[in-house]
Amino acid sequence: MAEEQRLDTTGQQKNRQLVRAVVASAVGTSIEWYDFFLYGFAASTIFAELFFPKSDPTTGLLLSLGTYFGGFAARPIGAAIFGHYGDRIGRKATLIITLVSMGIATALVGLVPTYEQIGIWGGILLTLLRLIQGISVGGEWGGSVLLATEWGQSRGGRRGFLGSWPQFGVPVGLVLGYVALQVFQPLDPAWGWRIPFLLSIVMAGVGLYIRLGILETPVFAKVLAEKRVERVPVREVIVRNWREIVLSALLRTGQQAPFYIFTVFILTYATKTLGFSTGDVYLYVIVAGIVSLFTVPFWGYISDLVGRRRLYIIGAAAMVVWSFVYWPLLDTRVPSLVFLAVVLAAPIHDIQYGPQATFIAESFTGRLRYSGSSLGYQLASVTAGGPAPLIAVWLYATFQSSFAIAVYMAICALISVVAAAALKDRAHQDYAVEYDQQV
Repeated sequence: MAEEQRLDTTGQQKNRQLVRAVVASAVGTSIEWYDFFLYGFAASTIFAELFFPKSDPTTGLLLSLGTYFGGFAARPIGAAIFGHYGDRIGRKATLIITLVSMGIATALVGLVPTYEQIGIWGGILLTLLRLIQGISVGGEWGGSVLLATEWGQSRGGRRGFLGSWPQFGVPVGLVLGYVALQVFQPLDPAWGWRIPFLLSIVMAGVGLYIRLGILETPVFAKVLAEKRVERVPVREVIVRNWREIVLSALLRTGQQAPFYIFTVFILTYATKTLGFSTGDVYLYVIVAGIVSLFTVPFWGYISDLVGRRRLYIIGAAAMVVWSFVYWPLLDTRVPSLVFLAVVLAAPIHDIQYGPQATFIAESFTGRLRYSGSSLGYQLASVTAGGPAPLIAVWLYATFQSSFAIAVYMAICALISVVAAAALKDRAHQDYAVEYDQQV
């Protein structure tokens, strides 16, 4: 089977498979992140009232965001489960499972009864479905990145650009999630918000159709042909590459924490504190997401020219500065300046996000790449992404000042500067040859 695939994926046929793999990665991650963001947006604006109405406003918001955090806590579990199978049975099969499980879980969120109907059980069901979402996303990212990059050139070339396309799915999901709630929620306060969740099952079907049409990556086919599949890849990568896993997680801190403040906490802050309408804030974030559709692949491309580590350090340093510009712009309460702050956050964030996927994936050898890159990437979900909106709520409630949040973001970005400097840049190593075979 592996020999047939090698013969079948040379020249023009390989180029066609590369295009299909990139499209499948981008479309698949777009659907997965639509599902994931949709929950986050609803948790920030709707779920506190529907599922935790007996709490005071701040406690209700924290409880709602707590269910949101549950999805992040589950992501390393998904990374371990699907990383194991991705390195044993292949990238394609594993990605099909993650897509289906995410689609079903998200559609079921749209059917959960509210507090009025079944009491606290509604919140419990939400939390359980959010955990399934988190497990699915935890396994999705690594496979999508490898699907795109392992079909590319084995040495350098366009690998940063190719690896940016799974990241491209994040702003697509962001925009789709925001637009869906904007369109359907006003139809009816009781059930309008459910429609975007139910539509997830249709979108998952489209993604499944696309993914079924691609072949396994040449890198994994080579691992199979050489009989180098690890029996327990997760255990092996933790023993061999624990340093890379830790650095990958720390690398994401200055990107992950600010991102969820820019996209989730901003909904609460701009409406409740600054007094903006929900519609205006949705519009601002949608525009920022549209900007990212261009800046994510752009920075991935630039990383192929200047080096991933160098670009990443520049991006993390820029985030340190931006942390102290962003909040004063917001706090002016001037619509044009608030709009500027929300939109400019996207390209500055994307200096890190564009090259990030390839930078992390290149840190692990082929037979352990799914497990290692997934674990490193998703651990940051627990340490940075998931807690960020909760920490921001607490910091503002405690200090009554956005400056405290700016300091928090800057510290996160400084952590990324140090981690990026410590992580080896393997952009020019042969991606298809096991690193421990190279001299």
